[in-house]
Amino acid sequence: MADPYMRQIKMKTGVVKRFVKGKAMYENEAKQQEMIGKMKAEDGENYAIKNQILEKEKDLEEAEDYKEVRLVLDSVKLEA
Repeated sequence: MADPYMRQIKMKTGVVKRFVKGKAMYENEAKQQEMIGKMKAEDGENYAIKNQILEKEKDLEEAEDYKEVRLVLDSVKLEA
């Protein structure tokens, strides 16, 4: 059986790692939101158009990924 102290240390280390990772994610998101706010303030109409274009490109990429996955799944024969 593993040492209970080592188990506790591993658990607490994992908690700290999650907190650090979460903090970094929140900071990045805050920076992105700040940049978006600046872009909207400077050029609101063009920002909206650019945002729509980016969303459509993302949708197309997801659709292409889905098609590739579907082809792979269809090519696999299920045996009973």
